[in-house]
Amino acid sequence: MTTQPFGKKGWTPTQIGSLANKTYVITGANSGAGFEASHLLLSKGAKVVMLNRNPSKSAIAIEKLKTLLGQHIDVRYIQLDLAQLDSVRRAAKELLATTPNIDALICNGAIAQVANQEITVDGFESQLGVNHFGHFLLCGLLFQRIEDSSGRIVIVGSNAYKMGLKRIKFEDLNFDQKYTAWNAYAQSKLAQMMFGYELQRRIKAANIQVEVQVCHPGASRTNLLMDTASTFNKVLWSVMSRFIAQSAEKGAWPEVMCATQDNLKPTTLYGPTKRANTVGPVGENTLVPIALDEEMAAQLWAISLEKTSLNWPL
Repeated sequence: MTTQPFGKKGWTPTQIGSLANKTYVITGANSGAGFEASHLLLSKGAKVVMLNRNPSKSAIAIEKLKTLLGQHIDVRYIQLDLAQLDSVRRAAKELLATTPNIDALICNGAIAQVANQEITVDGFESQLGVNHFGHFLLCGLLFQRIEDSSGRIVIVGSNAYKMGLKRIKFEDLNFDQKYTAWNAYAQSKLAQMMFGYELQRRIKAANIQVEVQVCHPGASRTNLLMDTASTFNKVLWSVMSRFIAQSAEKGAWPEVMCATQDNLKPTTLYGPTKRANTVGPVGENTLVPIALDEEMAAQLWAISLEKTSLNWPL
């Protein structure tokens, strides 16, 4: 069962007012939902800082945005590779030196369906490393600036959180024993979402004025699988997406809503509400209880601090 707090048509960008003097930081913003989110925010007068891995693709994306919206828009990028913790630290340092306010950090960047097990330079299974550990460290390093701005953190999850093994495999985080692209991806998205709800709980306990929201894009026509999935899955998705997926622009709506809309609820998952929450009007989705498992989330928090060498006294 899903609810629609924004009416039959759900939330749409028409509900965004002026975002002048607001600054939004988005990971993975040179294509797909991240690019479309940047486009929407900039069109409302916001400043956008893209955190992207590829400099040339970032330059192309910025030029495209300026062609669409005008040369006056305030958009820039900082190089960030979520697969490398040192890169996350360098990007956070540069961002803090150049960005006095962060009204929302949108954790959008992700990799999916990595065909064969890959291990990052820091020793993590690549999907867990990029999707969770990289974002965990980034959130921790930027948290004080976000708090000073009374800002938000938006975690972009996935319906995959309720699939796969439906738990964090603490005894074998990297799936060394039996790797499958799907189980590893599902674990990484569950980890992201458990982190988001655990962060909500810790912020509330500390009486800190930072809002955390969790959303997912549904099934959207993006290039998420094109760099990492097996050839079979790439071909399958390229065919199926024409019939079952929505546009990348609509896939961006939940994260833009979570970054800008007032009076959103905690312990809620926002996303499309039709066809098993894959497409349709943006509203509240039914949240599977595993995402709110506090014992597992506390264990994930502790191991995330250890793995990223982060001092985050929250």
